[in-house]
Amino acid sequence: MSFNYKKITIKVGSNVLTKTDGTLNVARMAHLVDQIAQLYKQGVEVILVSSGAVAAGRSEIKLNKKLDTVSSRQLYSAVGQVKMINQWADFFTQHGINCAQVLTTKDNFGERNHYLNMKNCFTTLLENGVVPIVNENDTISVSELMFTDNDELSGLIASMQNSDALLILSNIDGIYDGNPALSESKVITEIGQKDRDWMENISTQKSGFGRGGMLTKSSIARKTAKEGIAVHIANGLRDNVLTDILRKESQVIHTWFKPGKRKASNVKKWIAYSDSFAKGELVINQGACEALFSPKATSLLPIGVTKVKGQFKKGDIVKIMDEKGHLIGWGKSQYAAEKVHAKSDSVKQKPVVHYDYLYLSED
Repeated sequence: MSFNYKKITIKVGSNVLTKTDGTLNVARMAHLVDQIAQLYKQGVEVILVSSGAVAAGRSEIKLNKKLDTVSSRQLYSAVGQVKMINQWADFFTQHGINCAQVLTTKDNFGERNHYLNMKNCFTTLLENGVVPIVNENDTISVSELMFTDNDELSGLIASMQNSDALLILSNIDGIYDGNPALSESKVITEIGQKDRDWMENISTQKSGFGRGGMLTKSSIARKTAKEGIAVHIANGLRDNVLTDILRKESQVIHTWFKPGKRKASNVKKWIAYSDSFAKGELVINQGACEALFSPKATSLLPIGVTKVKGQFKKGDIVKIMDEKGHLIGWGKSQYAAEKVHAKSDSVKQKPVVHYDYLYLSED
């Protein structure tokens, strides 16, 4: 395996940044910055997606009264984010590198103009030699609209910024061919676009301090790799894991998702992560399904839509399903909900979802 990346997104999980007692693992943070600094000075652009704010705040605050889940998360993240970003900044300053805090919510990615504004923010920081440090703004995020965890956020950012690779650092070595707790289980070192057998062994158990687990990581990895971005899932507690993986001939035991050869357009990449932003749903017939998945680039015409669900406007993202309830993909609707069926009677039909604004599900 030979890796030669110029732009990477690194996601560091809570279990890497937090010790067993819930306090920040400052030594591990320092070592990660040492590695990032090496890459930075070799001309690699780095975006760091950092979990750990809630865990950091939990170790700082003693509650005066019992709080509900949302209030406690807001309190811990507000206090912990300050502690965490200051710690990152101190370590980067020691290497003469500027960093910037970028807090975001899922809503920022749901509307195209906000998405492009976010993209421009990252581009400006990187062009000026600043390392963006990103986290979800848990203090104001609504539970129903939160990212699954920072794995989802990191995949979206890697896609948005056209990163060459996404490195997801957890507290295990990668994806195993069995239960990681069993000695006979081995790490799957390489997963191709068409490989599926490994999916049977993914654990649904969530990590100790984070909101997600290996199921989320693998799902994000598949989607991101499909878009032409290499994905590495590795053990962030292993010394020199970043610099060792990015060597020309990497010997680090970890899981590498091979990137697809054809890169999606920027608009399609945005739509790929739009599931939770969808305002409505289009149910399509078998003929439309076959046309969309044919080798020829095909748009979705109104005549192929059998049912419209939800209220959406022209330009909103909609989910596309078949009549058996299987997900087909997502797209940007060219019509408001009430006009879709009306357009199906037109002699010359314009697409309800144009191919350029259509993203088909990998399954």
